[in-house]
Amino acid sequence: MQNQEPPVIIKQRLLYQGRKFKFDVNHLRLPNGVEGDWECIRHPGGALCIPVTSDGKLVLVKQYRFAVQGRILEFPAGTIEENENPADTVKREIEEEAGYRAHKWQKLGEFPLAPGYSDEFIYAFLAADLEKLETPPAQDIDEDMETVLMTYQELETAILDGEFIDAKSICSLFLAKPFLK
Repeated sequence: MQNQEPPVIIKQRLLYQGRKFKFDVNHLRLPNGVEGDWECIRHPGGALCIPVTSDGKLVLVKQYRFAVQGRILEFPAGTIEENENPADTVKREIEEEAGYRAHKWQKLGEFPLAPGYSDEFIYAFLAADLEKLETPPAQDIDEDMETVLMTYQELETAILDGEFIDAKSICSLFLAKPFLK
């Protein structure tokens, strides 16, 4: 890949500041001289884990997502808080969302979620040696979810059949594949 000079930011305008992200418009001059406006969602990033039980089942959550007006199957994940390490984020989220604690962790990788309009990165981890919590922490007030256990093959079939499964979970499953077979 050729190392090209970055575009010049001529002007930035913050249009929205929300709880989890910002939305801004940037007037840029590209290296070829073309100028224009590019919108961007600024997000602190997210961390996701693929929890695997001792009998090889994958722990997922089925969660209501307003943007798509439906319930989506996904791995436990959450937004990285200010000054928080992604590993700490995902350790908190597996307990809150799925009711498990993991004693073995492996980083799988990181990837941009939707680089056409957002700077959000997802940090993916494999979680093993799981302990089911007797009393899991309370879910966040804005969450409506249930825990689902599936084999790798069941999840792969669900993906290929077009079930509602989010992209970060599909990408992370691909990263975990060598460790799950």
